[in-house]
Amino acid sequence: MTNRPLADRLRPTSFEEMVGQAHLISKNGALFRLIEAGKFSNMIFFGPPGTGKTTAAEIIARRSGMPLYRLNATTASLSDVKEVAMGTNDMFGAGGVLLYLDEIQYFNRKQQQSLLEYIEDGRITLIASTTENPYHFIYSALLSRSSVFEFRHVSPPELLPALRRAHEFLVREEGRDVRVSDEVLLRLAEFAAGDVRHGITLLENAFYIADGEITAGTFEALSSSSIGRFDRDGDVHYDLLSALQKSIRGSDPDAAVFYVARLLSGGDILSVCRRLLVIASEDIGQAYPLAAAVTYSCCEAAKQLGMPEAQIPLANAAVMLATAPKSNTANTAIHAAMADVEAGLGQDVPHHLHSPLFEGYKYPHDYPNSYVPQQYLPDDVKNKKYYEFGDNKLERASRAYWEAIKGAGDKDSK
Repeated sequence: MTNRPLADRLRPTSFEEMVGQAHLISKNGALFRLIEAGKFSNMIFFGPPGTGKTTAAEIIARRSGMPLYRLNATTASLSDVKEVAMGTNDMFGAGGVLLYLDEIQYFNRKQQQSLLEYIEDGRITLIASTTENPYHFIYSALLSRSSVFEFRHVSPPELLPALRRAHEFLVREEGRDVRVSDEVLLRLAEFAAGDVRHGITLLENAFYIADGEITAGTFEALSSSSIGRFDRDGDVHYDLLSALQKSIRGSDPDAAVFYVARLLSGGDILSVCRRLLVIASEDIGQAYPLAAAVTYSCCEAAKQLGMPEAQIPLANAAVMLATAPKSNTANTAIHAAMADVEAGLGQDVPHHLHSPLFEGYKYPHDYPNSYVPQQYLPDDVKNKKYYEFGDNKLERASRAYWEAIKGAGDKDSK
């Protein structure tokens, strides 16, 4: 008996054997037509785990005839990329190699930039995969040289053929007549939450403990950790992120750490970090400006540590934000300013702020308290008030300070 996971042993070798992703791999799918035309360009696959990104890359590699190298950005380094490029120096890689780089979002900007040299001279054809939005995490120069394809969750009816194939394979391999109905397989597919690999793993485990027949109770007993699973791109995931932000905004540290724990239980560090960074500026803001820096430090630590240790700095950030004073004044100000910009206002910057010799511009540091009244906003919005001081200790102190400074400055200018 092999210890190799069933999902790997049954990995499709053609687009026809894959399930889901009809928008990409059906006869009219964009990816299918591209490969049929012999166009093996740089590609970025993004979408949830277990949806066929790695499988598609392997199929493309076989069709291209290029040697396939695999790296995972969570553990790979620049030296690994260079070693792959070195493979183009022998006879087998003379026509270039195909590099499958998983979790590319974990490569920093410099590491991603290093790929460009090898991509542009044709030594490496890149297929990168990510579970995150590539337009947020992938260097723009790399995006501009790649075709981006979205992989979507596999629905239960789409997953059914893969589960049926896995069941038939186990019956043949093990010589055991373990029955299972399509109704039960559909229920199992629902538990898999769109993840083909997870669904096949559940079926494999259920097969070995079943007494003649796999029932819903068989795999439900194996999947307690799946109860409460959430789809990173689905409603439950965003509900949890929303609950996290509202709990912090409502100054409830207990609820904050609970929702951090729920999100981390799904293996999602990056979304937690992004939301905490947003909260630090949106909900704490000017009441405690250092919150953004502290949160950033905690998030970077979490990404460096990985799970399970990542939960510690993220819990620190969540508790700090929940117990910090709150202010949304800067957020309100930018929304009001954006509304005017989108309405086409403020197109002409005051002349004294941009003229070649800054004629008419008053240099504030030449005046008492480094302040002098002058117009900064364009004429059509010059009387607008976007920012209002909040009612918290820091902003009250700032308001008192500037009222004193500006009051004195206004008198001096008269």
